[in-house]
Amino acid sequence: MDQQKSVSKAVVARLPRYYRYLRRLASEDVTRISSKDLAARMGLTASQIRQDLSCFGGFGQQGYGYSVETLMIELERILGIASSRRAILLGAGNLGRALLRNFNFSYCGVRPIGAFDVAPDIVGNAYRGIPVHAMEDLETFMSREIPDIAVLCIPGSHAAETAERLVKAGIKGIWNFTNAELREDEIGVPVENVHFSDSLMALCYKIQDE
Repeated sequence: MDQQKSVSKAVVARLPRYYRYLRRLASEDVTRISSKDLAARMGLTASQIRQDLSCFGGFGQQGYGYSVETLMIELERILGIASSRRAILLGAGNLGRALLRNFNFSYCGVRPIGAFDVAPDIVGNAYRGIPVHAMEDLETFMSREIPDIAVLCIPGSHAAETAERLVKAGIKGIWNFTNAELREDEIGVPVENVHFSDSLMALCYKIQDE
């Protein structure tokens, strides 16, 4: 925990990208790679990669580089995806169902175990084997199944009260797809706020002078 607090958010944000590139290298049967070659693939500098990874220990060898398999295993440990995390999804509307049907949760070391909604025509259905329960059964389900992560796909107007409800029931982290910003210092557990519009507007900025 102390190490996590000392590592900058910028470094943490790059770790999943390192992992993604290493997975790709492994699929190409690449067994080792230098920081220079990895940097060239990722559009970074070799010194940046070495500095980032040195925050967690020394994984490379002078004249050898990095073992792709070993570094992947270390990143899985650092990211906390080596052991499966249990997740619930709240809001099985269009976005929620799309995530359940199409997103590869297992790639991130996460296993959905249930979904929740308030709509009578959605409750009782199952999507990719994940059953949808009534929202009123949330606390009972959580006390029995003890999920780690909640995925929020509900209207933003209900985000704060739902997050408070989840935290009281013991959730450890929230992946927030609502249009409301949830703050860790206010709700008391780690949050990742996902805003598709931010990414699209950033792209619009980049192409405006083209």
